[in-house]
Amino acid sequence: MHLKYLHTMVRVSDLEASMAFYALLGLKEIRRWDSDAGRFTLIYLASEGNEETPLELTYNWDGDDGLPSDSRHFGHLAYEVGNIYEMCQHLMDNGVTINRPPRDGRMAFVRSPDNISIELLQQGDALAPAEPWTSMDSVGHW
Repeated sequence: MHLKYLHTMVRVSDLEASMAFYALLGLKEIRRWDSDAGRFTLIYLASEGNEETPLELTYNWDGDDGLPSDSRHFGHLAYEVGNIYEMCQHLMDNGVTINRPPRDGRMAFVRSPDNISIELLQQGDALAPAEPWTSMDSVGHW
């Protein structure tokens, strides 16, 4: 099965301070996405030559008063998979709970034994919606 490491996400409470800190480490902004509907900004940072393995900073426009004490500052690890349905079925067959099923044929979330959130993203275009995934409910937090 195809698996490619994509990025690590951390939530930040002060975007400017975080950007300045990571710049000191030599990370540069390689892309940004603002979601008006979701009221958040995603900024991807990488060091020169490592653009394929960025750090994603997630900034919630309305704040996040629990940071950093609620441990939500570390978001998830993300991996690209060749067939999200096959990967999720393989994980389920081996006792892994699918916390956020790939209802959209594009994205799913699972948790490691240490409760680390893992995002699985379909390589290329999303697959056509299919059962049992389409009607499967989310479980817990991801």
